[in-house]
Amino acid sequence: MKFYLDTADVEQIAEVKRWGLLDGVTTNPSHISKTGRPAREVWKEICALVDGPVSLQCVQTEADAIYEEGLGLSKVADNAVVKIPVTIEGMIAAKRLAAQGIPINVTTCFSAAQALIAAKCGASYISPFVGRIDNVGQDGMEVAREIRQVYDNYGFETQLLFAGVRHPLHVRDAALIGCDVCTMMFEFMKQLYHHPLTDIAIDLFAKDWEKVPK
Repeated sequence: MKFYLDTADVEQIAEVKRWGLLDGVTTNPSHISKTGRPAREVWKEICALVDGPVSLQCVQTEADAIYEEGLGLSKVADNAVVKIPVTIEGMIAAKRLAAQGIPINVTTCFSAAQALIAAKCGASYISPFVGRIDNVGQDGMEVAREIRQVYDNYGFETQLLFAGVRHPLHVRDAALIGCDVCTMMFEFMKQLYHHPLTDIAIDLFAKDWEKVPK
């Protein structure tokens, strides 16, 4: 399973790249707004830093406008992926862009039916927001399982990109389901390394090493 970082913070991206875990990055308008910088400037910097795919999100709402915006985003860098919300207008534009070989990440997905539509429109990625589904009292993990089964049933090549991670168990479950990608915030990726028993073991080894004659 690939690990993507969900952020537009260049320092966080550089740090995870240093860890050797960075397979790609997903951004959205909220991430970009937090930087206080021009969007295109941030996108270019991130794309230059990351070896893998970088999702850049459209904000237009009408099909022709989304299509034109998507064309522009695809030219930001060779590794740019156009991110489009799963609406009727969005999927019209997505199908046109995908037909030209432009990779599409369909976002704001909350059901297997939406994921099926995205795959039929040629999406390279589908991004179910599992954590947000949980937040409204539904089972986000079950939605991810349903999408995996639908895609396997029909041989869709759309990659299942698990989004909305809230804790390390989400990452574990995404891997068990067979998600192709898991995108998460920096704090959650860092938590993957930590376990209280690891801390206890390291502390014990350090104390015992001090007893070894030098």
